[in-house]
Amino acid sequence: MAAPGKGGAARFAAALFVLLNLAVAIAGKSYYDVLQVPKGASEDQIKRSYRKLALKYHPDKNPDNEEANKRFAEINNAYEVLTDQEKRKIYDRYGEEGLKQFQGGRGSGGGMNIQDIFSSFFGGGGGTEEEEEQILKGDEVIVELDASLEDLYMGGSLKVWREKNVIKPAPGKRRCNCRNEVYHRQIGPGMYQQMTEQVCDQCPNVKFVREGEFLTVDIEKGMKDGQEVLFFEEGEPKIDGEPGDLKFRIQTAPHGRFRREGNDLHATVTISLVQALVGFEKTIKHLDNHLVEIGTKGITKPKEIRKFKGEGMPLYQSNKKGDLYVTFEVLFPKTLTDDQKAKLKDVLV
Repeated sequence: MAAPGKGGAARFAAALFVLLNLAVAIAGKSYYDVLQVPKGASEDQIKRSYRKLALKYHPDKNPDNEEANKRFAEINNAYEVLTDQEKRKIYDRYGEEGLKQFQGGRGSGGGMNIQDIFSSFFGGGGGTEEEEEQILKGDEVIVELDASLEDLYMGGSLKVWREKNVIKPAPGKRRCNCRNEVYHRQIGPGMYQQMTEQVCDQCPNVKFVREGEFLTVDIEKGMKDGQEVLFFEEGEPKIDGEPGDLKFRIQTAPHGRFRREGNDLHATVTISLVQALVGFEKTIKHLDNHLVEIGTKGITKPKEIRKFKGEGMPLYQSNKKGDLYVTFEVLFPKTLTDDQKAKLKDVLV
């Protein structure tokens, strides 16, 4: 067989170069796999996936985690390429090595800085608010959660059963990534009319399936009514978007011995008339079972309120505590004999 000419040799070499680069690209993890999107993903899909993954693997959320730092760098590198139309075309055709040679031929460096990419989404870059508005989110779910006074005093956790809709694959295709495209139609010599047409992509179909699991809600010391415990993206899902958030809103459950008002606790104690007159020794058991001495050697008036400093609720994320206020109810006898009345007169008059 005749040896190939110069033109044939050049074409063969070019074809071999492409095949080698494709082999290298296939051997590693593709940029589409890194961002968890299909190869035909739209720019909006790529941005949504990038935002979610960048938040998950950001170094600030994963200190001293080399694997997370590596993933974060891979995510940013893939995003830089797949959101640049020219680089994406080269990558799709020649793979990562072809892209490197293209960048080297142009004398370009490593492209955008990782922090520049991240800040363009999460503050510090232009257009942050605009990007936020483009991301569709599912509904936020707020659940009122009764927490015991003991848990709010000492800290604790609650197991809560949560059912929600989950997106699962379904047979068939569906319209997605719909957008309005503008074109001009000629309606006469030199006359054009601007028209708008909705154009959609075809995506794999999905369905909602109801699933449930137990969530552990941590109750911190000193939390107040209305404070919320956030579960990121555990709310209602959104097709072609991100799930909303789940929030547990803390409410103080009624207690048998104490009543809470802000950082203070209130309790009512009943004493006898004799105790009110001559004094008494008495303790009450606190929420963590330590005893508080509330006795006195003096006279206690009915409805008298005494303050016990530092025996209230802990302040949220502080070492300080509120106060305990004890209201004393005096139990009077229902009847007295004539002899008892006479003795009381002798003592009190």
